[in-house]
Amino acid sequence: MAHSARRDSPELPDFSMLKRLVKDQLIYLLEQLPGKKDLFIEADLMSPLDRIANVSILKQHEVDKLYKVEYKPVMSTSEQLCFLIRPRIQTVKWICDVVNADKTAGKCRRYKLIFTPQKFYACEAVLEEEGIFGDVSTDEWTFNLLPLDEDILSLELPEFFQDYFLAGDQRWVRTAGTALHLLHSLYGPFSKVYGIGRCSKMVYELWREQVEEGEQKAHQAEIGKVFLIDRDVDFVTPLCSQVVYEGLVDDIFRIKCGCVEFGPDVTSSDKSVKVMLNSQDKVFNEIRNEHFSNVFGFLSQKARNLQTAYDKRRGMDIKQIKAFVSEELKGLKQEHRQLSLHIGASESIMKKKTKQDFQELLKTEHSLLEGFEIRECISFIEEHMNRQVSMIESLRLLCLLSITENGLLPKDYRSLKAQYLQSYGVDHLFTFVSLRQLGLLVEQQPGDTLTVMESKVGKLVNDKTAGKLTDAFSSLAKKSNFRALSRKLSLVPKSDEEYDLRVPRDMAYIFSGAYIPLSCKLIEQVLERDSWTGLEEVTRLLNGHEFAAAGSSGADLSEKNDAQRIILVMFLGGCTFSEISALRFLGRERGYRFIVVTTAITNSSRLLEALLDNHV
Repeated sequence: MAHSARRDSPELPDFSMLKRLVKDQLIYLLEQLPGKKDLFIEADLMSPLDRIANVSILKQHEVDKLYKVEYKPVMSTSEQLCFLIRPRIQTVKWICDVVNADKTAGKCRRYKLIFTPQKFYACEAVLEEEGIFGDVSTDEWTFNLLPLDEDILSLELPEFFQDYFLAGDQRWVRTAGTALHLLHSLYGPFSKVYGIGRCSKMVYELWREQVEEGEQKAHQAEIGKVFLIDRDVDFVTPLCSQVVYEGLVDDIFRIKCGCVEFGPDVTSSDKSVKVMLNSQDKVFNEIRNEHFSNVFGFLSQKARNLQTAYDKRRGMDIKQIKAFVSEELKGLKQEHRQLSLHIGASESIMKKKTKQDFQELLKTEHSLLEGFEIRECISFIEEHMNRQVSMIESLRLLCLLSITENGLLPKDYRSLKAQYLQSYGVDHLFTFVSLRQLGLLVEQQPGDTLTVMESKVGKLVNDKTAGKLTDAFSSLAKKSNFRALSRKLSLVPKSDEEYDLRVPRDMAYIFSGAYIPLSCKLIEQVLERDSWTGLEEVTRLLNGHEFAAAGSSGADLSEKNDAQRIILVMFLGGCTFSEISALRFLGRERGYRFIVVTTAITNSSRLLEALLDNHV
């Protein structure tokens, strides 16, 4: 049932060094403000900070009290205030208000601002404008990468997606390039770098600059190849309902920095429990990548095995019981606790996700992916909106309909938009502007049939006199071309074939056999070919920006080298747990080990909430 790694699978690098480096740097920065101080932490930094340096570590370095940044007057009586913040104008202005209020009240304190992951000139300009530049000291905590598990690293920058892909703000691109350079310095040199997307190209170029400027240290490579991919290359995957266990836990309970809080409905008590979800949790590790339909069978078997292990005590003599208690009992009890929680979580998921409504929802998604019964799908979406089932769910289905159909017919677009606004409020009008800008929800223009679009793209790419194709491509940049891509890459398995979810044959199992994620299929195809050769039609439909380049001089290019089978995949704009499960499956099948680096873990709710929050 549970998938095991191939015997010849290479060992993953040890990423604990990343934690040690950022912890030591933070301690160094705190000690630059000697004596007792109060620490103000921005809300979205609290969970990442807890994974690096908990309260007891901070206390050891003379942090007296901890406060959350709340944009109101501070109550601290300390003579030294330290602020651990993101480089945001709003937060810097609040700190200016705090300092100026102290000046007015005649309070004399020392102030230190620690920006993470980097300091922006705009923030220092605000300090200068507000007249407090000389009253505060500023520094940078280059906290670029948080290891969430042995094969997942996160920049914990959920705003990357909205800032870059919607607002066109490139400020986090350098952060991603620096993170890649850090991995290259510690675990490289990389032998080959592939990528697709404008942002990926920029990150690659910034990384190359840093490599050329820095000193080349010769050491044994632990990571061979790198693949960079922009989120807007594949919007379909994060818009599909997740049905692997870890994805469902994230959808329902929200996994934050690798931790989840299970409420009383899961713990069967009046208390909530915070649980770390990673490979150290033996029960979770065996079910995390499984299709949910297989999970209960595994948990039942696990419960029987545990009972058998406990029953071994019967008939033991004193010496055997003593050995059992010292060697096995603690581990069995821990596994029992983990099993109890995951059974509770699975029951909670069952209540919410196996109702008739959810089955209908999945059926509609699968029809959209296959391109069948589109009018019935539109009727389902209309009913969904008219019943005001869920604002985000309705928006997700509208976007999935638009992308899979390469835009909506004008009459459908106007009708569905009107119904959405009537059901959920006209204050979401600007959300439709954002969705159109991203290409998530668009209206077909006259002549935008699939065949016409494909010929347009082909003509543009083949036109040798075109020179720079930027202007020409801009008119096509937000077209999904999903149907053509689906045909060329066989993303939707044939529906007449029986799909056994207990013994998956390909990555489509993560969506009940209905769809292979485009992002993961691209990675598979490029690794098979060791280049983009043969994928020219696919890259045209994806609007180009693909590249393949040799990594660093001194990299061991021998395929026998274990590092060559360790592939680092960097998702720029977020990655889902479903994609991580698909890559783990691909790795087991092909003898690779994948390390996923992402700007943040995402799903359909987070993706669309970012756009709603922008305006509402």
